Amino acid sequence: MLNSDSVTHSQPTSGAPSRTRFLIELFLAFIVTRIPFVSVPFKWLESYFHELSHALATVFSGGVVSHIQLFPNGAGLCFSQGGWPMVIGFAGYFGAALWGYFIFMFATWPKGIRLSFALLGSVVVLTILLWARDFLTIAILACLAILFLLPLKLKQNRFLASSLRVMALMIILNALASPMVLLGLEGQGDANMLAGESWLPAWFWVFVWLATSAAMLFLCWRRVDSAALKQK
Repeated sequence: MLNSDSVTHSQPTSGAPSRTRFLIELFLAFIVTRIPFVSVPFKWLESYFHELSHALATVFSGGVVSHIQLFPNGAGLCFSQGGWPMVIGFAGYFGAALWGYFIFMFATWPKGIRLSFALLGSVVVLTILLWARDFLTIAILACLAILFLLPLKLKQNRFLASSLRVMALMIILNALASPMVLLGLEGQGDANMLAGESWLPAWFWVFVWLATSAAMLFLCWRRVDSAALKQK
């Protein structure tokens, strides 16, 4: 016969990190995104999910994607026809932050860490097959696919979860920093395109993207904080 304490301890624990571990991972993500050369592959992550979000918004709004192009400096382009320009233009930075949040949530799913890596790697491979045309873009996407698929060789599930969370936080932090660059671009970038389509100034769209990225980061913290409260 089991007492109540035995039943409590036999229940599966949350896959969310502790508050302290989350802050350490957030600090690590911030530092890595600021280190020259080392940060480059992780800038590709945000750029990839940014352009993928443009592509998906194009398809879902009735347009056709020709191809995606990525560059070594972390920039990217999505070539498409048709679709709803407002949705497509807004989707880039919003989508990147949203992808980061979803990936973080995947990383708090203890039994699904390997599946999460496999799915993300498969999405990158599918992108190569559908929308990568030039050698440089294929090479960058291949690096990202390896970044997701190679950890599957590791047996330490806790390390996998932590590395996936750090990658997710890097994507959100880059999505938080990237829109600021648009303020210095005259007549270029997603914010200026949306300003032309909506008559709202470019800085308004930059503010919305910053608020969105900050909200995703806050939601990650809420996931950690609520898990910590439940364990008390």
